[in-house]
Amino acid sequence: MSVLTQQLLVPERLSDAGPAEAVLVAASPQLWLVDTTEYRVHAARHAPGTLDAQELARAAEFVQAADRDAYVCAHVALRRLLGAYLGIVPREVTVERAPCAHCDEPHGRPVLPGGALHFSLSHCTDISLLAFATAPVGVDVEELVAPRTIPELADVLHPREAAELAALPPGDRSAAFTRVWTRKEAYLKGLGVGLSENPAADYVGSGTVPARLPGWSLSDVLVPAGHCAALALHTP
Repeated sequence: MSVLTQQLLVPERLSDAGPAEAVLVAASPQLWLVDTTEYRVHAARHAPGTLDAQELARAAEFVQAADRDAYVCAHVALRRLLGAYLGIVPREVTVERAPCAHCDEPHGRPVLPGGALHFSLSHCTDISLLAFATAPVGVDVEELVAPRTIPELADVLHPREAAELAALPPGDRSAAFTRVWTRKEAYLKGLGVGLSENPAADYVGSGTVPARLPGWSLSDVLVPAGHCAALALHTP
């Protein structure tokens, strides 16, 4: 299946009293969508008792309120969902850093101790997307890239993808480029390397069906208009 749907996280979905009853993550990933406009007040109220000191300090660094709201909503949602899946209080969830894929120092992707549950988080100004799975997973959501900036970003594309975009009518290139970019970033986040790797090295395709990647399943995710999103799941 090339397109996945997700559950909408609303303020009432997780109990204020503590971890909610959560369905165990099965072989297929579970996706949650957070609308910053709807979740902002709830997240701000719960942030002091949910986020750790480092997250609270990071939130305070944002100059723009919209950026701060996006960060707080995403990370409050992440901790509350992790707490629900693990059956513990959200503030007690321990998130560590995996070893870096290049230098083996502990500044790789965020992980949970033990590795039984994997997660990924992506957010832009108005929405966040979270994924949970029993295998390494990566997710990305982006606003549609402005057509005028696409030529400047050509170096992030595989040569086949660049040729595909060049063959499209100008009005179709924004959606196609953003599809490519979210697939690439989801895959690189799943690998745990992020943009330290060359995004142009792997072909993910710009069409409506993602390309196949060895050991990984790529899917587009259905999100609100004006955005594209993708998920990459490790399939050993």
